[in-house]
Amino acid sequence: MILIKTEEEIELLRQSNLLVSKTLATIAELIKPGISTLSLDTLAEEYIRDHGGTPGFLHYNGYPKTLCTSVNFQVVHGIPSECMLKEGDIVSVDCGVILNGYYGDSAYTFAIGNINERVAELLRVTKESLYKGIEMAIEGKRLGDLGYAIQNHCEKAGFSVVREMVGHGLGKNLHEAPEVPNYGSRGKGIMLKKGMVICIEPMINLGRKEIVQEKDGWTIRTADFKPSAHFEHAVAIGKGKADILSEFQFIEQAEAENAYLHHK
Repeated sequence: MILIKTEEEIELLRQSNLLVSKTLATIAELIKPGISTLSLDTLAEEYIRDHGGTPGFLHYNGYPKTLCTSVNFQVVHGIPSECMLKEGDIVSVDCGVILNGYYGDSAYTFAIGNINERVAELLRVTKESLYKGIEMAIEGKRLGDLGYAIQNHCEKAGFSVVREMVGHGLGKNLHEAPEVPNYGSRGKGIMLKKGMVICIEPMINLGRKEIVQEKDGWTIRTADFKPSAHFEHAVAIGKGKADILSEFQFIEQAEAENAYLHHK
């Protein structure tokens, strides 16, 4: 069942998602070559708790950490570890919180130092495709319109769309109906209605679309070990215009001020 949120609930979801965005911005301030993904995880947990939230991913279905940190050919659900980030890496940082009983969920892929040009293009196109999907997140459109917009943009640039991992509804639960694929056919799928809240999260591969689950039971990687990018916004379906509840502006500002990040 798809839950329609009231305006009050959407404002609570906005607060949760803004806390996620600000947590990701603190990551953007400190991320650099030589830092471990585990230290970023510790930082994120402290920031969330200091601001009245609870980490949304920690112990969710047994997941052991606050963040998902997926490096290079890891697509999603990479577990933070002592592994150090290095010049030329990309890392998707996915973060969830619970605040006032509602979940926030957003992800951003960072380029550490100077990265390969084609990989930089993968990041740019994936992020653009997220906004192409958001343009379709309006009452009267269908999920297929949204998925098609993402798929078309990425495939035109020669990239591939992961099929098995999808976006989702968001509310008092982290994963609510409906599933939100990053591919589809225009005019097909569930009709979008004002008040639905969904997470749109393109997971786009440089090489083939196929993925594999690692032995840890969580980490998803590309089958061909080529890089993958991931960006995610929480969005309320609106009339004529989507309402983006998370905010990349804080992250982009911190990214621009961080001398160790590749400035596009």
